[in-house]
Amino acid sequence: MAKTSTTEILESLAAEIGENVYIDIAKWHLYLADAKLHTVVAEKMYPLLTSKSVKEERVVQVLESIKVKIGGGRHELALIDLLPLQCQVNLVDILEKYQDEV
Repeated sequence: MAKTSTTEILESLAAEIGENVYIDIAKWHLYLADAKLHTVVAEKMYPLLTSKSVKEERVVQVLESIKVKIGGGRHELALIDLLPLQCQVNLVDILEKYQDEV
């Protein structure tokens, strides 16, 4: 992959997250790119890549810290509460792949 800058890595990571990870609302799949959450997730996960600490429990902690506004902003839910388990696993896999290349 040979990315040369942090910006390129973040853009590539965000794109891959956005295309492969979705939130599930009443069996509707809203991919993070469509929900405009992929960049935020990539930016929050990037320190895990640089510190070589991509582990499921750390990823879950970060996902818990990302709040998603629902109902026109009347409520907030942690992103982890909206992701199916398989998407969480996919996210960890994506991050592990990028960690090896950073």
